[in-house]
Amino acid sequence: MELLETPLPTLDEPRVVVPAPGEGPGNWAGAASAVLVDGVTYLAYRVRRPLPDGRGVATVVVRAEDGIHFEPVCEVFRDDFGAESFERPVVLRRPDGGWRLYLSCATPDSKHWWIEALDADRPEDLPEGTRTVVLPGDEQVAVKDPVITVRDGLWEMWLCEHPLTEPGHEDRMTTSYLTSTDGLAWTRHGTVLEPTPGTWDARGARVTTVLSHDPLVVLYDGRPTAEDNWHETTSIARADATGVLHADPDAPVLRSPDSDGALRYASAVPQPDGSTRFYFELARPDGAHDLVTTLTRS
Repeated sequence: MELLETPLPTLDEPRVVVPAPGEGPGNWAGAASAVLVDGVTYLAYRVRRPLPDGRGVATVVVRAEDGIHFEPVCEVFRDDFGAESFERPVVLRRPDGGWRLYLSCATPDSKHWWIEALDADRPEDLPEGTRTVVLPGDEQVAVKDPVITVRDGLWEMWLCEHPLTEPGHEDRMTTSYLTSTDGLAWTRHGTVLEPTPGTWDARGARVTTVLSHDPLVVLYDGRPTAEDNWHETTSIARADATGVLHADPDAPVLRSPDSDGALRYASAVPQPDGSTRFYFELARPDGAHDLVTTLTRS
């Protein structure tokens, strides 16, 4: 797959699908994942408010017939999970027809994160669904922001991991690869994407969406320094023959032209006509982040 054939988000007339919950830095709508089911786009995102009482306060699932004008489906709140914050969720329909919502949950008074799943027959019933801790993390690593696909019975996950072994450096991030037969019990196969020293992603590299499986091509976001935490920008990585991902040196680094420059958590949804609709979190001039969408035609 050549660079020119790789669909990328564009900043040409992005449409706001979920505005930030308020004005100014720390008011962010985004960290979204999206899936197209029977012609309807389902979108899961987190709502974040500024500190000290904010952070990721809720995860919301919405739906749209046109991929742009969304209506509510359900909402879950961090306090119901004993979490200090939520970050990127994943919503999907299981192969058996049921629905699942994965939640990235922060352990209070720590840098630790875990991932929990909710299962229900209908998406609107997810808040009362069956709960399963699928990845608890441990004292050495925090786990969050999964990217999940299901193909021919194989569940695949690209997982953001934060090392907890060096106090003050927990913001660093790498991406690991896992597989599962049911999306609940996962087997980790190792780290597949790491930061590139001396570049725009020197502090962290997090897969955000799969553009192609064969060959494996992804979008990922990253940052050069600890001070750029929460202000990640986005580019392309491609897998070698072993499945390890490497930054594409010829790909552009996509960033917002405004405030902190954040263009992060991109999610790609292939459309029936061959185009790709992207959803991503985008910084606006006042420092807030909106959840926006753009359409890239092949």
